[in-house]
Amino acid sequence: MFNSLIFQYTSIKPLGDRVLVKIKTVEEKTGGGILLPSSAQSKPQGGEVVAVGEGKSEEGNTKPLSISPGNTVLYSKYAGNDFKGTDGSNYIALRASDVMAVLS
Repeated sequence: MFNSLIFQYTSIKPLGDRVLVKIKTVEEKTGGGILLPSSAQSKPQGGEVVAVGEGKSEEGNTKPLSISPGNTVLYSKYAGNDFKGTDGSNYIALRASDVMAVLS
C-alpha cells in the first residue's frame, strides 16, 4: 500500500492546494479478536492534517484553504500519494478538493 520511498527530511511543506495528512492507523483485528491479513484490511480514509499549502491561485490571487493543521479529515479512498515518514508513520499528500469533510 505504501511506497518504499522514505523521506529523510525534517519537514515537508505542501505547495498550492495540497494537504499533508498523517493517516489514521488501520485496525489489524476485528472486534471479535480475529486478526486480519493486510490484504483484507481496507485502505484508510481519514487522518490528521499536519501541513497545508498556501492555497489555490484563482486569476493571480491566492485563496487560502479552509483546512488547517490539526484538523481531522475524511478523504477520498483513492486520492493522493501514500508514503512513510522517517518517524515510521504513514502519510498521504493530496489535493484539498479530495478532502470530503472535516470531522469534529
